[in-house]
Amino acid sequence: MNLIRPNEKRAKIAIIMIWIVLTLEIISFFSSYLQYDLLKTVSSGSSISNSEINANDIRERIIAILYFGVYLTSCITFIRWFRRAYFNLQLKTDYLSSSDNWAALSWFIPFICLYKPYQIMKEMYTKTNEILFEETNQTKAITTSYLGWWWGLWIISNIIGQVVFRTTLNSDNIDSLTNGTIASMVGNLIGLPLSLITVKVIKDYSDIENLLIEVKGDKIIISTENTYLNPEF
Repeated sequence: MNLIRPNEKRAKIAIIMIWIVLTLEIISFFSSYLQYDLLKTVSSGSSISNSEINANDIRERIIAILYFGVYLTSCITFIRWFRRAYFNLQLKTDYLSSSDNWAALSWFIPFICLYKPYQIMKEMYTKTNEILFEETNQTKAITTSYLGWWWGLWIISNIIGQVVFRTTLNSDNIDSLTNGTIASMVGNLIGLPLSLITVKVIKDYSDIENLLIEVKGDKIIISTENTYLNPEF
């Protein structure tokens, strides 16, 4: 009998982290707007005090550090859930296009990261639907219609992130700082629907993964190992 590994807790943790990211997106947007307003004041020729400049810089720096830490943690928890889900699916079908190791590594390889994770996610949805149909004649258990939006927003978000990083790194005048701030706010706005859709992606598949366990009558094995190249990752 195939033994799958528990994934519900990983799904819940990943979702919680995404909600925290969404909260920081909102906070970051308003903070960037305050900076934008400050920059427009300077560019108009009005004077501002050093205390205002310092307060803005400290606020932006703190939010940036918090956002980076939370976002990185969110990415890790998502990939851990994603890999475990793909590993479990491997036990249900005779063929999948990739391994669970590849499901994790594909996020980090240049160019491949632009399409492979999406292909794997779509395969998870499609294969799970096929298994449920074979076992219960249930059709359209989960839809892939919004996966394109999810992946498109992810790509756009990363492009904007690169623009913000490069603009901020090379900013040496008010105009470049203003452009970087605007790009940052746009990135925050993109991050809102991206976070919401990502939560839906995880929740929908997690629900159907539990149904898949029930349909196949599998037992769950729990292990304490957590090495990167081990399915326990």
